[in-house]
Formats: sequence, C-alpha cells, structure tokens
Amino acid sequence: MKGSQANRIFEQSIVDYHKTDNVDQSLANPYNGVEGLLYGKCWIDTVQWHLEDIIRSPNLAAEHFVATKRRIDKSNQDRTDSVEKLDDYFLERFQGVKPQANARLNSETPAWLLDRMSILQLKIYHMREQTLRADVEEAHREQCKRKLSVLLDQEADMAQCFDELVDDLEKGIKKMKVYRQMKMYNDPKLNPILYGGAKA
Repeated sequence: MKGSQANRIFEQSIVDYHKTDNVDQSLANPYNGVEGLLYGKCWIDTVQWHLEDIIRSPNLAAEHFVATKRRIDKSNQDRTDSVEKLDDYFLERFQGVKPQANARLNSETPAWLLDRMSILQLKIYHMREQTLRADVEEAHREQCKRKLSVLLDQEADMAQCFDELVDDLEKGIKKMKVYRQMKMYNDPKLNPILYGGAKA
C-alpha cells in the first residue's frame, strides 16, 4: 500500500459520499481488508466534516445542536477506533521485523499519518469546490486556487512521508510503538459529569 493508493481510496470515499451528500446515508464499502478500513475511515471523516458544517448553522435549533454535537462526539470515537484498527494492521505487518540497534521512534504511527492524509483529501475536495463557484467574485476563486495549490503540494509530501515511514519500518530503521488514545470524554467511567462526580 503506497501513500498515493491510500489517497485515491480516500478520494473515492469522498466522491461516493457526495453522490447524495447526506449525513444520514449508509456506508456501502466496495473494499475489503486494509483498503476497506481506509475507505470506511474516510467515510467517517466525511460525514463528520458535514456535521461540523451543520452545527455551525446560525439557524440550527437548540435540540438539533445538542443532537448534532453528540453525533460528532460519537464520530470522533469512531474515527479513533478506525485508526486503531489500522494500527493493528501495521503492528501485524511489522511484527516479524527486528528493529536495528539504533532504530528511532516516529512521532506518529502510519495509521495516524493516514488519518491526517484522509482529512487532507477532504480539504482538497472542498477547496476545489470553492474554485468552481459561480456565485462569488473572481478574487475569491483565485484565493482558493492558491490555497488548493498548497494543499496539493502537501498531498504529495505526505504521501512521500508515508512511503518513507513504511519503508523505514520494514527495514528496521524505525520502530513502531502504539499508544491507544484512551479518550476520556465518551467514557462513563472517566468523565466526571457522566459518572456523577461533578455537576453540569
């Protein structure tokens, strides 16, 4: 799996979502294995992107605001869970590799780098939309074209970083260590508001 391949799967997931552009549509994942994990992870990101837009609507009724915020919290947990499944994939993939004596740790795992790449594809998709709008001035489109150019540079750079990280892990030049995120706000045993130790 190359970084460019992951990006194309992310891109397909985003395009497929926008065929109906509905946060309530169900996922129909065309892939299995690690490709399926990537597609499903980006689908979660895409739905959450649009939930974040919805919650910022000045006309959103209070009850819908609360319901949307809770959906976003659940989505954040689903996103973390999907990345940790990818971490499991890479842990298994590299379990037979003996790190070199001077092997270095990376600040993020391949899965968390893929998480950033998925979000970047969403930025690219929606910035490209801005460059095509007919209801804005040319100055707006030009500004967005410049931003899109930077995002596309970042896309290439991050794909290269992913490929280099995977290559270093396969060669034992770097070693992989996973820290589970252990999010606390969704856990009724860890959030004091949920377990009754504090008042809202």
